[in-house]
Amino acid sequence: MTTTATHTLIRKLPLITIIVVAVIGTYLLRDKLTFEALAENREALLAFRDNNYLVTVMAFMAAYIVIVAFSLPGATIATLTGGFLFGVFPGALFNMTAATIGATGIFLAARWGFGEALSQKLDSAEGMVKKVKAGINDNQWSMLFLMRLLPIVPFFLANLIPSFLGVPLHRFVVSTFFGIIPGAVIYTSVGGGLGEIFAKGEAPNLGIIFEPAILFPIIGLSALAALPIVIKAVRSKKGP
Repeated sequence: MTTTATHTLIRKLPLITIIVVAVIGTYLLRDKLTFEALAENREALLAFRDNNYLVTVMAFMAAYIVIVAFSLPGATIATLTGGFLFGVFPGALFNMTAATIGATGIFLAARWGFGEALSQKLDSAEGMVKKVKAGINDNQWSMLFLMRLLPIVPFFLANLIPSFLGVPLHRFVVSTFFGIIPGAVIYTSVGGGLGEIFAKGEAPNLGIIFEPAILFPIIGLSALAALPIVIKAVRSKKGP
């Protein structure tokens, strides 16, 4: 194997590892990280937290980072667990921090393996591809926040797409942390109320984010994030 081929393989190895672990993890953990598992182990988790708070925080965040970084099943359950164990605050802060770190891991692996080369190809492209890339570059902040705010964009894709478009690391981290605040707070608050849900033998309403009282404010935030794009489009049509 040539030096160039070896170097290319090394650069792609982190992303390949993530993909392999994600596939294996999906198969092995699909029935493990569930609401039922949380319900069955809730008393043991609370007891361990009460006796080892700092260790619980560190272990929880480490597990959450791994789940997100390797796109394993159970991210929603992890968010609920954060609320159940630590309350809305600091639970939401722990959830957002861990999710951001995990997402950054995917972003860096994808950019190191494929993103830089793909971004360079897009920059050198002509025609419509060049126009689309230029439009995204001119509105990176808005596009990044929109991907995080809108619940229709899968979290995994929202981690990969920026890496292929040459988005700077600091923009990705900032937009991820602040962009996931609405969803993180909502699901953490659901987790914070799991005690009553467990007592009633019910299941949490995971579709709460699509209820009008919650979805409309998120749409409003998304519209605010998209406002700079609209303003630039209007100005470009008017000309100098």
